[in-house]
Amino acid sequence: MKLTNRDFANKGRSAAQACTIFFFCGQDEAGASAAANELVSWFDRPGERVEMTGTELRADPAKLGDEARTTSLFGDARHIWVRANGDEAHEALQTLIETHDSGAGEACSVVVVATSATDKSRTAKLLEKRKDALVAMFWPPDLASVTQNVRAMGDAAGVRLAGDLAERIARGAGLDIRLAQSEVSKIALYLDASPQSPKSASLDDLDAIGAASEEDGFAPLVDAVMLGDGARTASEIARMKQLGLNPVGVLLAFERRAAQLARIAAALGDRRYGDLDKGAKARLGIFWKEERAIGQQFDRWRRKDKLGRLTLRLTELHRQLLTNSQAAELFLAQGLTGIARVAGAVRR
Repeated sequence: MKLTNRDFANKGRSAAQACTIFFFCGQDEAGASAAANELVSWFDRPGERVEMTGTELRADPAKLGDEARTTSLFGDARHIWVRANGDEAHEALQTLIETHDSGAGEACSVVVVATSATDKSRTAKLLEKRKDALVAMFWPPDLASVTQNVRAMGDAAGVRLAGDLAERIARGAGLDIRLAQSEVSKIALYLDASPQSPKSASLDDLDAIGAASEEDGFAPLVDAVMLGDGARTASEIARMKQLGLNPVGVLLAFERRAAQLARIAAALGDRRYGDLDKGAKARLGIFWKEERAIGQQFDRWRRKDKLGRLTLRLTELHRQLLTNSQAAELFLAQGLTGIARVAGAVRR
């Protein structure tokens, strides 16, 4: 089975019941991850989440099948969540399918979120014609569609959002569905709103919950690290700690920027950043206030191998934060300092 972000909302729930292998891919990594999390919530019994990386599955393809057929310590339901880069999980999924088809027994659900993969990848081709598998391809969102999604989120949470307010939330989240959902949830909590007791939100309400907005909180740190400015990176990391910014939320801002640079590289090919017209910049989510910074970062990272390594490092760092929550701030600071060094070396 194959779906895109346009029809996932309507058909994803039935796929969650019919399939056991799920492959989320496409240039919109944030949207793919958000959809994958929503899909898991549709499982009858999602149970325990077992996290794995594409790197470990590439090193040991049989590990996925072994883990998928292992019973939880307490006999509870479980599912496996894999963060991969490209086709890293291909051999592991192929082994899982072959052993299943040869009668190895039932396996739990496997959800793969693959950065830098598309519906043309080897893994997608392996799965798309199977009745027990779903390939979900997510294209980069535009402002109008994310704004519409934000209003739908508000309706589901009992928050009435006017069009201009929903658009502001979409812009502030950098068109990232996950951060937009977080903002809507905070507004609902602030207003004590619910579907049974809906409330109308205002601009003052949005300002009241935004102690550290995306622009004021994340962007200066993202720019310093991605440009390789060591001194500014150190001061921005210190400010991150003072503000108490959520480490995973900060890292998501870096993941979005890396994904955006990859989209720009794909759109440009051999052309220069300055060749982008106003329409192309809008489609790529390049707003005028950050246009110069993004252009400078693109010059640092535009080579495909560098962007690939950056994406892989961010994926590894994300998993590290999730599995070591108590030391997440320290791991993030170390990881961002390392990325800044690489960017600085590219500049020199």
